[in-house]
Parts: sequence; structure tokens; C-alpha cells
Amino acid sequence: MIDKKYERYVFAFLMGTIMSFIMSFIISFINLGLIDGFFVKWMEAFFKAAVCAIPIISIVAPRVKRVVERIVRD
Repeated sequence: MIDKKYERYVFAFLMGTIMSFIMSFIISFINLGLIDGFFVKWMEAFFKAAVCAIPIISIVAPRVKRVVERIVRD
């Protein structure tokens, strides 16, 4: 298994991958419909989105967590 000290990066990778996969499908479907070559276009969009999302999540998630901890009370 992966060491606990890498938890932030594993979270960013999984969250970025899953969110990019789902969102790129939805946006591609809305913009293109089920055209010939849809899968290739979707995978292109997914790759581009994941390349952006993973680093963004690794930077933003800790800050969001701190904001949520201030907002939410026990």
C-alpha cells in the first residue's frame, strides 16, 4: 500500500481522475451528442481535463478543507 504521507497526492489523483472522467463525458455529450468518433473526442477532453484537475486539486483541497473546518462546527 501507499504510505500515509502521500495521502494528499493520492486523493488529488483519484478525485481529479474521477471528476475529469465524468465531467468530460457530460460536457462532450452536451456539446457534441453521440457523434461518430465521440469516444476519441471524449478521451481527448478527459486527458486535458485530468492534466489540469489533478494539480489544481492538490493545491486547492487543503485550503478548502481549512475553510470547511472554520465554517462547520461540532
